[in-house]
Amino acid sequence: MKKKLITLLILAACLISLTACGSQGGENGEVIVYNWGEYIDPEVLTSFEEETGIKVVYDEFETNEIMYPKVEAGASAYDVVCPSDYMIKKMIDNDLLAKIDFEKTPNAKEYIGQQYYEQSREFDPSNEYAVPYCWGTVGILYNRTMVDETVDSWDILWNEKYADNILMQDSVRDAFMVALKRNGASMNTVDEAQLQEARNDLIAQKPLVQAYVIDQVRDKMIGNEAAIGVIYSGEAIYTQRENPDLEYVIPKEGTNVWIDSWVIPKNAPNMENALKFIDYMCRPEIALKNFEYITYSTPNDGARDLIEDDDIKNSPVAFPDLSQYNGLETYSYLGEEGDALYNELWKEVKSE
Repeated sequence: MKKKLITLLILAACLISLTACGSQGGENGEVIVYNWGEYIDPEVLTSFEEETGIKVVYDEFETNEIMYPKVEAGASAYDVVCPSDYMIKKMIDNDLLAKIDFEKTPNAKEYIGQQYYEQSREFDPSNEYAVPYCWGTVGILYNRTMVDETVDSWDILWNEKYADNILMQDSVRDAFMVALKRNGASMNTVDEAQLQEARNDLIAQKPLVQAYVIDQVRDKMIGNEAAIGVIYSGEAIYTQRENPDLEYVIPKEGTNVWIDSWVIPKNAPNMENALKFIDYMCRPEIALKNFEYITYSTPNDGARDLIEDDDIKNSPVAFPDLSQYNGLETYSYLGEEGDALYNELWKEVKSE
């Protein structure tokens, strides 16, 4: 679900498009990677190329819903993709993914924490298709100088006192998650009555919302342009570094605990290079570089051991003790009918 803007560093280090540059390769060929924007340290891509002689062709997406049809259509053949949990389940169900050869990705077996593979069973039941890359929660980021009350519930996003100072995620699943959790429902429900109630609540909230955003929530909160925003925990870590007045909370009603993972499409043209790329990303020192760059929590136990700053290593935002919270869920794939229902209701929210 999730995330940041494309950086000039990545554009300079990598090829801009598959169409224009797909035929170029290093001495050992290439690997074509499709990832979230600004979701990897550009120096890692460079070091991978230098060590392996494999050229990285790098493309980016902004949401799972933008990524999926490109992979499904097969017009652009990717070797490695980084979807979120529920979208991985959809890709598995639609026979779009190849099984990971874990014998050729020993770092994935040795350093990714077992608890993350256990969590992954919710969307990859046999742990055959996905290698966890980043994980986190969705919560509320608020500015202590602009909010003078206890923030512990999604309810505050409907408080008229903060009209035009609230930022919501411009994402169907994340927006409905907030409304559903606030009402005590599962964020994976397909119950039409619960979804209609959530739809009505989101429509009622609209006059209070300054903007529906994805990446912009980070910059707006840092710049004191809003009082409250729905944000991913990795973004929250970055914003708190830039603005010490910001605080992140997981609401008492519960939230989404997500995992983004590396997968290999069935039509990957460079399968062996894909495995080499995934294994390289799972080296502790490489995973640490990515964590320090993107600030999203790493499932790599080896990388966490290498973190020198105890405040970060033990951060309740970066590495929360999930046993202390209620109502935590991972997004499930809802099927074609479920997706269509959510999308239709979201269109109604946005058009009101």
